[in-house]
Amino acid sequence: MERKPLRELVDEGVLLTSRALAAGWPRRSLTRALRAQGWIRLYAGAWAEPGSTPTLATRLRAVQLVRPRLVASHGSAAALWRIETLGSGAGATLEFIDPGRTVHGNETGVRVHRMLLERAEVVEGLQGVRFTSARRTLTDLRRAGPRDDAIVAVDSALGYRKVDGARRPPLTDMASVEATLKARSRGTARARTWLLLCDPRAGSPAETIARLRLHDAGLHPESQAEIITPAGRRVRLDFLFREAGLAVEIEGYAYHGTRDSHRQDIARFNQVLQCPEVRSLLRFTAEDVFHRPSFMIEQIRTALFTSAK
Repeated sequence: MERKPLRELVDEGVLLTSRALAAGWPRRSLTRALRAQGWIRLYAGAWAEPGSTPTLATRLRAVQLVRPRLVASHGSAAALWRIETLGSGAGATLEFIDPGRTVHGNETGVRVHRMLLERAEVVEGLQGVRFTSARRTLTDLRRAGPRDDAIVAVDSALGYRKVDGARRPPLTDMASVEATLKARSRGTARARTWLLLCDPRAGSPAETIARLRLHDAGLHPESQAEIITPAGRRVRLDFLFREAGLAVEIEGYAYHGTRDSHRQDIARFNQVLQCPEVRSLLRFTAEDVFHRPSFMIEQIRTALFTSAK
């Protein structure tokens, strides 16, 4: 029997060992060819072509082709929905739900949650990958924790966000999130408490984490406070300690993309400082929020103390 070249057996970026064997490749010859040609192992029995860069969808599909029961969930589903999480990244562990609860143990780079899953909570997307609905994904993330990760995900899903260069509309609303959570009985008490800390108006994970660090420090400014500049422009501040006249702004990683945006930003802050509600302004980077939160809190406390004199 003439053997087909392995590349001709690839289906949307995935070569299944079982398909190659069915096409006439002896197991030993197949193993030698895969190693010699530099095929990329995606999962037990699933490979990507040499030199390729498998996408998240390709990696998830590879697992599902071998284990059709599995549904992408938690952080993996969040990435497909473009919901921002603290644990997202190219090397993040692939997560799945096994609704039949028959899969035991996890393979390296893959985590399987043995949980019930309703058919209505599953959608199909790119490359035929099956993953949990946005609301079910958020429920799973909130129940799994930790707190900061869960709240970042909820804030992201509730608002407009620019993720991976694409603008994404809100995926759900607070009422729907609460309703989905109430339908679950296990592990929801803690999740309901966390839900009180969410703010759909937050513009980035850095803003969400800054708000949580302030909350944990006993500082409770107005979040996403709106003021009117002398030029009549409506401006939304990340945080405003109104009584102290202190505004706090968080600058994301993508801050100042061009000279023009830099110029506009300087004009905006100058206008903010001319508003009667703002007597002082502190600006922090995402690096400050994520890696030096104590520095941020100290600076804010000092400014509040100075304004109280």
